[in-house]
Amino acid sequence: MISLMRTREDLVEVVGEAETGEEAIQLTEKLSPDVVLMDIYMSQMDGLQAAKEIRTRFPKVAIVMLTSSERDGHLYEAVRLGVAGYLLKSLDADELFELLEGVTRGEAAMTRSMAMRLLKGVADRMVDGESGEEALSEKELLVLRFVASGASNAEIAESLSISINTVKSHLKNILEKLQLANRTQAATYALKHGLVLPREN
Repeated sequence: MISLMRTREDLVEVVGEAETGEEAIQLTEKLSPDVVLMDIYMSQMDGLQAAKEIRTRFPKVAIVMLTSSERDGHLYEAVRLGVAGYLLKSLDADELFELLEGVTRGEAAMTRSMAMRLLKGVADRMVDGESGEEALSEKELLVLRFVASGASNAEIAESLSISINTVKSHLKNILEKLQLANRTQAATYALKHGLVLPREN
């Protein structure tokens, strides 16, 4: 179940509930809540997919994942999508409302234990090289190099003799593997790590 909530002064008002991810998106558009509480396990469209859509269409709406999932992959993906928090359903009610109140002030809704898991995961991935270019395939690395050079999707497609859709697919994988938000961040990452195409003589 998803609750779409609006905080007003020191009260939390539930303005709508949805059973599916698609319904959550529709209610967000209709009700314009300040905060959306989103579960991960949902029918038709899971909570992460719905969160991504809501973040894209309604960037001012804060999303807090409230779920039973303790999977690190779900936590990392939610943070990558730009959610305002990640909380477990086992959380004490008073702490839940305190954290939600913090969201309205621009604070992250995350317990200390969950924050430590996130930091540990990031550190482990850096040590293992999973967050760097080693995680990319040869084709993805080449696409990233073209992005850093300022090439458009069409130019990349022509240079590599692949379709534009394939270029977009590679870019999507690059952003996910490097935990980046957009093309600009990808180019900045490539330049920072020296992943640039050699200049032609």
